[in-house]
Amino acid sequence: MNIKDLYQKYSKNYLVATDTRNIRKNALFFSLKGAHFNGNTFAQKAIGLGASYAIIDEKAYEIKGKTILVDNVLKTLQALANYHRKQLSIPIIGITGSNGKTTTKELLQAVLQTQFNTKATLGNLNNHIGVPLTILSFTNKTEIGIVEMGANHQKEIEFLCTICEPDLGYITNFGKAHLEGFGGIEGVIKGKSELYTYLKENNKISFVNANDAIQVQLTTNLNSVLLNNTIATSAIQPFLAVKYKDQVIHTHLVGAYNVDNLKAAISIGEYFTISQENIISAIKNYIPTNNRSQIIKKKNNTILMDAYNANPSSTIVALDNLNKTTHQKKTVILGDMFELGDYSTKEHQNIVDYCNTLHLDRCIFVGEAYSKTSASEKYENFESLKDKIKQSPFKNCYILIKGSRGMSLERLSEVID
Repeated sequence: MNIKDLYQKYSKNYLVATDTRNIRKNALFFSLKGAHFNGNTFAQKAIGLGASYAIIDEKAYEIKGKTILVDNVLKTLQALANYHRKQLSIPIIGITGSNGKTTTKELLQAVLQTQFNTKATLGNLNNHIGVPLTILSFTNKTEIGIVEMGANHQKEIEFLCTICEPDLGYITNFGKAHLEGFGGIEGVIKGKSELYTYLKENNKISFVNANDAIQVQLTTNLNSVLLNNTIATSAIQPFLAVKYKDQVIHTHLVGAYNVDNLKAAISIGEYFTISQENIISAIKNYIPTNNRSQIIKKKNNTILMDAYNANPSSTIVALDNLNKTTHQKKTVILGDMFELGDYSTKEHQNIVDYCNTLHLDRCIFVGEAYSKTSASEKYENFESLKDKIKQSPFKNCYILIKGSRGMSLERLSEVID
């Protein structure tokens, strides 16, 4: 079956699924394969749960009249998404960067949806599977689409751009994330800048942080819009406040590192003529979730949970923010930073050394990589740290918890009282 015919089946309901746990009636089920599973084996179950068709790439799993056999299910999903994108006459905003892209995406969606039917990437479904699923979630009622694009190696952003074909783009920053795949910070800059390359080649628009010299240099010959730099920050604890058009917006965000995220959401909102009143309301009411800079009040302590992800750049700015706060008994618990490759030993030791220069009451490190550093208090795994906390509970501490997703340090919220 060609893509045009498959599209006709998809466009009847605009529903797709890749997981039988999330099947909706009349969805197209794409039988994707992974390292430890074969989606073809779930085709029959998907049909039984209400899927209209299951797209498979192994003939042994055919069900007459209910399966569509293709050469490669993943490539078919990506091709269908791009075909759908070409039918959509709406602006799509592409967002990438080393840090802050998910928060920026969510802030921007909050702003734009005050006046437009806006859809955006769910969570961090920002890879070669998540991007096509995001595109396929847009319907004929969607007025603006926001697509978050993640990458851990070069040419990945370039590929994702060919699927979603963004009309506008924003790179949050260039940081020390996924150094192993990118081959160092220079590789990160080159890889993330593939979004700029796409925008330039297709005469599209880029939003640029004028305070970032690298971004300014890379966008010299692009059709660019600079972020609104009239936005100022106010020293409000524990939450960040920004001054926008003579009004102070009290946010639910912590850390100066969120200022650029706010500027991007406000600037792109202004570009789409969102009213000042709606921008302020959206920013004021946005509450971060999913372990991204969440303030969690416990009986005896306060936790700043930032365990969604971590890399050397984001960890440094989180530490700087903690260091500047006026809280008593400032404590940090840092978990290993993944995907650093040959840079891992050096970068983890750099973080330990940096902590030693700050005015923090206690620095705790957990994970295999941190256990190899010179840190004075370190634990090889979560369980050993958990046992220590149970033996000697925290009392009246303000605790920053940050680590890579694979460390699952959000579990500490159940250990700390």
